[in-house]
Amino acid sequence: MTLETLKSALPDYAKDIRLNVRSLAAEPSLTLEQRGGTFIAAAFAARNATVIREVLDEFAPQLSPEAATAAKAAGAIMAMNNVYYRFTHLVGSDYPRMPAKLRMNVMAKPGVDKATFELWSLAVSAINGCGMCMESHEQAVREQGLTTEQVQAAVRIAAAVNAAAATLDMEAATR
Repeated sequence: MTLETLKSALPDYAKDIRLNVRSLAAEPSLTLEQRGGTFIAAAFAARNATVIREVLDEFAPQLSPEAATAAKAAGAIMAMNNVYYRFTHLVGSDYPRMPAKLRMNVMAKPGVDKATFELWSLAVSAINGCGMCMESHEQAVREQGLTTEQVQAAVRIAAAVNAAAATLDMEAATR
């Protein structure tokens, strides 16, 4: 099972998604680790079992065990952080000044370089729609030397993976 299986599961009306997933799997502006980890983190954020399974089958063997685990950790930690920080940002009041009191140790020692983990966190934040997190992670990756093309590529991967998951969910709901 691989991305080929995922692409073949997408119906004809989602041909654009299928083509985007294929081209993004070879996105040249990202290293293999950045690209594979972005696919994994985005799959976890998209929360579709088929997408997660196929993306892991495709990319996890290409990454070190530490990188594969870090990509999963980005999906997990940002699932928590995106909810919390989106709330503090949108509601305002005293909340943004209050300490989060949520454990986030994986962000300090994720198992990959800081820029790569931040890139994965950015991709997940794009899926989860947390503007505050997107701004923070985009600034961090740019300060660490990643280009706007690399940031855009990661967000394009997140968008395509999320669209594949949404399509499969819609298909399952209409059966």
